[in-house]
Amino acid sequence: MAPPRYRAAAPDALLTASMDPFVAVFHRASGITHLLTEPAPEILAALHPDPLTEAALFARLAQAYDLADGDRDTLAERLDELVATGLVEAL
Repeated sequence: MAPPRYRAAAPDALLTASMDPFVAVFHRASGITHLLTEPAPEILAALHPDPLTEAALFARLAQAYDLADGDRDTLAERLDELVATGLVEAL
C-alpha cells in the first residue's frame, strides 16, 4: 500500500493574516478561523500545489529549514492536526 499523500486547501479557499507570532487562517469552506504557529503555515505552503507524501514533504521542508531526523515525528503530528482541522486532506 502506498503511503498517503497530503494536499493543502487551495490558497483561494483560505484568507490569511499575520499576527506575529501567529498566522490567522480563515477556512472559507468551514467558516472557521484557525490560529497557526510555525511550522503549520510553512507546511500549508509546501503542500500547494502538489500533494506530497510525508517523506517528500519532509525533504522539501529540510531544503528550506534546518531540520533534524527527530523532526519527522513532529511533522507527522502537525500533519495529523492539519488534517483534523480540514486545512489539509490526506489522499
